[in-house]
Amino acid sequence: MKAIELSPRLRSVAELVTAGGRFVDVGTDHAYLPVWLLQRGVISHAVATDLRRGPLERAMHTAEKYGLSDKMDFRLCDGLEGVRPEEADAIAIAGMGGETAAAILAAAPWTREQNCRLLLQPMSAQPFLRRWLQEHGYAIRREVISREGDTLYITLLAEAGSMEPLTPAEAWAGRQSRGEDAPLRAEHLNRLLCRAERAAAGLRRAAAQDAPRLGELEQVCQGLRSMKEEWLSWQL
Repeated sequence: MKAIELSPRLRSVAELVTAGGRFVDVGTDHAYLPVWLLQRGVISHAVATDLRRGPLERAMHTAEKYGLSDKMDFRLCDGLEGVRPEEADAIAIAGMGGETAAAILAAAPWTREQNCRLLLQPMSAQPFLRRWLQEHGYAIRREVISREGDTLYITLLAEAGSMEPLTPAEAWAGRQSRGEDAPLRAEHLNRLLCRAERAAAGLRRAAAQDAPRLGELEQVCQGLRSMKEEWLSWQL
């Protein structure tokens, strides 16, 4: 059977899965991610969950097509509600908003208590998710930027632990360190800075100004400019 291929977005999640662990894919849709991992022997078994029956049936069809139905369990449930703690070493929550990902983790505190490896790829509300993780006993260990078409995706690797408070700009862009392999980092910072500057300009034009929000956005803009300068200086 021909090996399944992953999009760059899902590949960036798959490459953070360590070998031999018990893997759970939340919101699995077609189950491409667990099937890819099973085909390559990275994992020996997977649990795939989805809130809706249609996507879960598509996942079951994919597993059957590639002869892996006996190595996967399928759960129709909200987030991790149908998963037992002993079934999970690594958990992927990709393709949904950051607030939804946070709500899923909030409803499953055992992910922190047993130090699950969390692979989070928020489609929105990334600053909210970073702050939520920091405030609820999780530490972001790594961030990976991938490109699919014109869109840049961020994958967070988080585990139980503490981390230094994030600055407003770091909540938007994540932390950076000299020597990290992140060829898309400068472009990502540019895009975020443009977005923050547009939002701040819009607030300045508004008839009823939201002074606290404007002040926060100005802090974000200043911080992103400094991060961009720092990052570019490291590339010289």
